[in-house]
Amino acid sequence: MTVWHWVRHGPTHEKTFVGWRDVPADLSDTAQIARLQDHLPQEALVISSDLIRCTATADALEQSRRRLPHHRDLRELHFGVWDGLHFKEVAARDPVLSRAYWETPGDVQAPEGESWNQTATRVNAVVDDMNTSHPDAHIIAVAHFGVILTQIQRALGVTAYAAMAHKIDNLSVTRIAHDAGIWQVETINHLV
Repeated sequence: MTVWHWVRHGPTHEKTFVGWRDVPADLSDTAQIARLQDHLPQEALVISSDLIRCTATADALEQSRRRLPHHRDLRELHFGVWDGLHFKEVAARDPVLSRAYWETPGDVQAPEGESWNQTATRVNAVVDDMNTSHPDAHIIAVAHFGVILTQIQRALGVTAYAAMAHKIDNLSVTRIAHDAGIWQVETINHLV
């Protein structure tokens, strides 16, 4: 059984869309980082998105754990031209498209970005490869809100819209187990 410990990166304090834009995480809450380090299994592998907010968070959690290379395909949803815009600016710029993007996620694509389904496909490929390569491992995956939600959707077998109803706080842990094609969600958005 492969057990995934999905950790959302530290807070960015951004008030705009942040997808592939590379903004740093605030990791100044050392007490929370220490609690998270203690909560996660010591024998786990650590992998992260290649964006700095995730790599820095993963580095803070690494300790004596085995660190795997960062993975580009664990990046957040690609918001394209919306990245860096406030929600109100996106709604004003693309009122119909932006509403559809959130209310009927799936194949609706951000301008010059990607759809929910495109994100899920690239993340699922990484997860499938890791499940095959490390069938009995604990994996700490430091990633993003949207990435974690794609795996909740997959494991629960729900719609993208239903998955998006879950809250994923910064530095929270979502634990999902995989065994021979069977998924089990153990915790969502656990804060230590």
